[in-house]
Amino acid sequence: MTLLKLALAAAGLFAGGAAAAGTPPALVECTVVADLASGAVLVREGICDRRFSPMSTFKVPLAVMGFDAGILAGAHDPVWEIKTEYAPSKREQAFPAVDPTSWEENSIVWFSKHLTTLLGDAAFARYVADFGYGNEDVSGGLTAAWLMSSLAISPDEQVAFLRRMLDRALPVPAAAIDRTEEIVPVFSAGGWTVHGKTGAGQLPDAPGAGGESRPLGWFVGWADKDGRRVVFARLFIAAGALDGPASFVARGALLEDLPRLLAD
Repeated sequence: MTLLKLALAAAGLFAGGAAAAGTPPALVECTVVADLASGAVLVREGICDRRFSPMSTFKVPLAVMGFDAGILAGAHDPVWEIKTEYAPSKREQAFPAVDPTSWEENSIVWFSKHLTTLLGDAAFARYVADFGYGNEDVSGGLTAAWLMSSLAISPDEQVAFLRRMLDRALPVPAAAIDRTEEIVPVFSAGGWTVHGKTGAGQLPDAPGAGGESRPLGWFVGWADKDGRRVVFARLFIAAGALDGPASFVARGALLEDLPRLLAD
């Protein structure tokens, strides 16, 4: 049983491939790992070609946009006071002043919304198209397209985007990507230094409906060890409510699995 399935089992969502107490197992799970230098896909497990909302993983391309546009200047510049016009959550209200590093580390949604507002509709749409990001659909709005709305991306496409970014193949100066690399959160996994961003959401129970019965979790990024770099995307969508963010399960599973997946 994979670590992901063990985590779901602990939440009562998976039991040896069968429903636990009448609850169905995970709806979708995927792990993709590719070698940065060659592009060779080293691991591809699960359903990896279906598109879903990127949620807060979109903070990685947003950082590139912000640095390229000159709105973001460095790891700790600018510092923005909390913007109540974007309805910060109770959790976010614990961070009254946020810089680019804490934005990524603490996944502050209002910071993203203020950044895209400053970019404006035309520039935002142009960046998404120029980056070839997922379905490139920003019709969901300047401050919401990536939040369970119109913009969608598959795990395969997450890895492809990260490869273009890290290869400095995006149509922006290398400095914008250098600065983005500096602010993405860092973790460790069996000797690998892992840079990654989580994203969490809830799939609606029906078109136009809400619901918390299908939590979605992402963890995407890159990892370095002994001069080698890989890029990865981990996604899972549970078929029932979880006690915490689905993204934390995705992140924990990837960090646990990565050394085994990449063992020589």
